[in-house]
Amino acid sequence: MNRIELIENQILEFRNSLTNHELYYHFNDVEDIKVFMEKHVYAVWDFMSLLKALQKKLTCVSLPWKPSKNPKTARFINEIVLGEESDINENGLPKSHFEMYIEAMDEVGADINKISDLMNSIDSLEDISGKLLIADLEKAEKEFLEFTFKIIQTNQSHKIAAAFTFGREDLIPDMFLEIINKSNSDQENKYPKLTYYLNRHIEVDGDEHGPLSLEMISELCGDNESKWNDVLNISIEALKRRINLWDEIASRIKRNKLTAAIA
Repeated sequence: MNRIELIENQILEFRNSLTNHELYYHFNDVEDIKVFMEKHVYAVWDFMSLLKALQKKLTCVSLPWKPSKNPKTARFINEIVLGEESDINENGLPKSHFEMYIEAMDEVGADINKISDLMNSIDSLEDISGKLLIADLEKAEKEFLEFTFKIIQTNQSHKIAAAFTFGREDLIPDMFLEIINKSNSDQENKYPKLTYYLNRHIEVDGDEHGPLSLEMISELCGDNESKWNDVLNISIEALKRRINLWDEIASRIKRNKLTAAIA
């Protein structure tokens, strides 16, 4: 068994906790999607931040230009950046996936003010800790972002790659599409932006990115035992933060349903 397989076995318990999380059983209508998106948007943003941190570390974005140490890894990162930062939206125009997500939130009536205010208040990595402290966010949202940016600020490629590779979830698009499709009439797609985003997300994630991200981890860690231990610990912590975020979203959806039932 290689090191990647060992890590995957050791994080399996946490992955299963996400896969079988109660949150998924509370998704019944667009109102539930709205609640989810208002909190999940921070994970969309931090994914882009992790990606750009890897681009800075593993490709050349400084002058004078110099070849990257591993062209295959550099190509992999640049391909993801191209797709995530400047994909084509439903109207055939270049747009980042984050911006598509924000537009889809607005389309379903989700609040985009909190994420917009937070991003507009931050000008550098040094700002983040203080801004999160006073941000109008729930505890799990703050802790989720604090962990991500703490890893980015280590400036260590293998640690950033660990959070990027193992700290993600892949269940949401299929579940959301089912709900969206049920809400549409035969003649009308009520949520074209969200439908497009979800379909595009599935299409992009269905390619070779998974295997290449694991290859990136192996390349960055090599035979360094300490780095492999870092990857394991960061992967577990990233998944724990994701589970806590899912717990919070599930609680909010349940509270909303209870309030609606009483009213």
